[in-house]
Amino acid sequence: MLDIQSRCNCRCIMCDIWKQTESRHMTVEFVRGQLDDFRRLRVEWVVLTGGEPLMNSDVFEICRVLRAQGIRVTILTSGLLVGRYAVQIVDHVDDLIVSLDGPEAVHDRIRGVPGCFSQLADGIRSLRRADKAYRISGRCTVQRSNHDRLTDTVETAEALELNSISFLAADIQSPAFNRPEGWDALRRERVTLDRPQVPVLADQVSRLIAGRTATLADTDDHLNRIVDIFRSYAGLAEARAPRCNAPWVSAVLDSAGAVSPCFFHRPFADASGIGLAPALNAPAALRFRTTLDVAADETCKSCVCSLNRQ
Repeated sequence: MLDIQSRCNCRCIMCDIWKQTESRHMTVEFVRGQLDDFRRLRVEWVVLTGGEPLMNSDVFEICRVLRAQGIRVTILTSGLLVGRYAVQIVDHVDDLIVSLDGPEAVHDRIRGVPGCFSQLADGIRSLRRADKAYRISGRCTVQRSNHDRLTDTVETAEALELNSISFLAADIQSPAFNRPEGWDALRRERVTLDRPQVPVLADQVSRLIAGRTATLADTDDHLNRIVDIFRSYAGLAEARAPRCNAPWVSAVLDSAGAVSPCFFHRPFADASGIGLAPALNAPAALRFRTTLDVAADETCKSCVCSLNRQ
């Protein structure tokens, strides 16, 4: 994953990235400087994220450089700029993941930008005009403001003609999303669920599973784990780590050269000046992977994501 832009054009309830005052972006020259290491590491797939990656003026040149190496490129975006860049996206990006946090009013409230659902819908229509078969996936962050609207979110994804929709629990505990010191209790309460709301979420998940359509990308186990995560947040269960091998098969590289084993653990190496491959094999990185016990690690136990690529 390449974190190519520190700024964001949303004001989401569950994220503090938009509060950053410093603007940092990854340049295409920086990416070119990593290509030898990408080949050495046999990189197959890069996800461009941020912040909002479409705010990076080099984004499509970065895509071109990566795809010339045979690397699949996915962009993870809020969707607000998709309409503006629809043709370039179709030409330079293999597939797109857009944020969809519920039906229109719910999505706009969570995203903190009036009319952002309408902009997202217009952008998707522009992509379909440019290439009807282009693959567009949706991703919904489950939280207090939409925990009772998951089935409606799937219906919304289908109405928007998304190829699929997946769900993730909101992260309230890691230092990710520009929260190096974490959140206080009041801020957590805005995002997580009260105990009486957990059964409502469980019912929504049961309805998703029972009425499964081809649009729903998640496994039953993944959906049920979302309920377990909110049960642990509410003190109703112990936190349980997912099956995950992210630190051994992937990495996150940001525009400053910091390398992290995944999105939720803190950086363990610096690629600036030495490159990604040496950074991933630096003593601190090797020590991290050698000693990490996913099942027992506190960051892993509270993780809302999982990557288990074979």
